[in-house]
Amino acid sequence: MDTATRPRFLTATGERVPAVSTAEMREVSGIAVERTGPGLLQMMEHAGMSLALTAIEMLGDAWRDARVTVLAGARDNGAGGVCAARHLADRGVVVDVVAIRAPAQATGALGQQFLALGESPARVARWSEAFDASAADLVIDAVIGFGLDGPPRAAQMGLIRAANAARGAGVPVLALDVPSGIDADTGQAPGVAVRADATLALGLPKVGLAREHAGDLWLADLGIPPGVYARAGLVVPPLFGDSARLRLRYPEAGEG
Repeated sequence: MDTATRPRFLTATGERVPAVSTAEMREVSGIAVERTGPGLLQMMEHAGMSLALTAIEMLGDAWRDARVTVLAGARDNGAGGVCAARHLADRGVVVDVVAIRAPAQATGALGQQFLALGESPARVARWSEAFDASAADLVIDAVIGFGLDGPPRAAQMGLIRAANAARGAGVPVLALDVPSGIDADTGQAPGVAVRADATLALGLPKVGLAREHAGDLWLADLGIPPGVYARAGLVVPPLFGDSARLRLRYPEAGEG
């Protein structure tokens, strides 16, 4: 991506944070997973913990008595949501996971996360079963993330519509990385898409993120070293300081 046209988000202290395209983030992840580390499950633990802590912050003082519904897709975004479900359930939050893929049929990172979730007091249901996300105090959208490859499919559409129906009933929605159904590069929706109250971006914010669909924006540290970004041609300054998450401000006209 042309440096001159790359959107740059801002931290609370005014530090500029470069946005990345889908291709760039895939390159960064590939370098980390295949060549240098950290591994996929390591990064996923960072993402899941930060997502759980963001959910707790959104729930406020009553979080211990809250119910959270996690809408989990069949790929890595879903795995991150399942990881967050475990961290929430381990802290006493009542958690319902509504999944596209049955735990017994899940493989890879998703299978590993379901295996660990099985030792926690969370409940898992399939997307095709009856469920009411509007009964939750918070809904986590972990259906697609930045991996959109065309209009959402039937199961994805069902979970996206459930998230939006819950939000319409007054339940806040927290999206993981990119609201499901939004193209991470263009910010457009080729079909139905989640409208989130807040989004936790992973590693770096994606270029297509905008307040109208992502809401308040957080950034999670995945533990990716600056040298990994440099191998992908990206210059990323130290961002996180003494925190694993940052609040970000969207760029305004003329900022970059």
